[in-house]
Amino acid sequence: MSLTRELQSVAHAVAEIIRDESLQPAFAPPQLRQAVLAYPLSGGKALRPAMLAWACRALGGTLPAALRAGAAVELYHTYTLVHDDVIDRDAMRRGHPSAHALMEEEGRKQFGLHQEAAHYGLSMAILAGDCQQSWAITLLATLPELGADPRVTLRLIHQLQRVVGPAIVEGEARDIQLPFLPVAEVAEEDILHMMRTKTSALFSYCGWAGGLLARGQEDAEVRALAEFGERAGTAFQLQDDVLGLVGSEQKLGKPVGNDLREGKRTLIIALAWTRADEAERTQLSAVLGHDDASHEDIVAATALLRRLGAIDDVKAMADRYLQDALQYLDILPANDGVRLLRELAETMVKREK
Repeated sequence: MSLTRELQSVAHAVAEIIRDESLQPAFAPPQLRQAVLAYPLSGGKALRPAMLAWACRALGGTLPAALRAGAAVELYHTYTLVHDDVIDRDAMRRGHPSAHALMEEEGRKQFGLHQEAAHYGLSMAILAGDCQQSWAITLLATLPELGADPRVTLRLIHQLQRVVGPAIVEGEARDIQLPFLPVAEVAEEDILHMMRTKTSALFSYCGWAGGLLARGQEDAEVRALAEFGERAGTAFQLQDDVLGLVGSEQKLGKPVGNDLREGKRTLIIALAWTRADEAERTQLSAVLGHDDASHEDIVAATALLRRLGAIDDVKAMADRYLQDALQYLDILPANDGVRLLRELAETMVKREK
């Protein structure tokens, strides 16, 4: 079966688990339930659940528990997206209104809100993210019903809440703080550390969790899957930064250039700044962190970043992280699970959305 069909199969299985009302907490009122379900059922790529399921498959594990764990990870990831959209004030996600924008509109319709509509939307979205996080943990706790060792289940929950969760929050906090620093003071390692915590930590968890479900204990191959996930996750984020500038808005489901308007300190910006002359830095400064930057300003700034070689260099860096990730799969036995992980990682870097 092709990678696309395998991914669709995982995405379908995850959606069915999320739709299963017997596995859902009693979310109320109905508007909150609407916000909780909006992202998980909006057609995400299911990259993280697929990595977890195929890591389990790579080490000879069975899929039912891995797919349910993958659904839990998807919910956990979704909670971070909902909160991230609130923080970044993004109105769109996957071609649809973001959770807070959706709830803002619902507030207008149901309660006739005007000035308070935006605050209502933000408040409901924050609560929806809280619900998704607690649902994810509850779902992991049901894994023994599918034959998972209860001790393994506890390790999965402990690692997610004690290590991965704090890492994601740290990465988000650093992502918020970095734009307030002068561009020249933000080092490449600062940005990579932010990526490893905000994005790569959950991918690493997926490789580790899938392997642990298969093996029942941590060994060299389980650790290799964790290292694979971390590096593939960093490659994914680097490509995400590239697409945020030169991708298709139609394919991405959100506007390009927002990273510039928000003043995000990406590696693209850091590399370009070190190469730019005074006039070019002035041009970049006129766009970075300016919500009112026009489409023409964004196009011109993107052309400058490309001319300085920063976009191509970050693409090349993403490929290096990909090749590094793939090396960790070489110690695993050749099988369909390993093949799918390899193809998945390559797709994460070559994707256009």
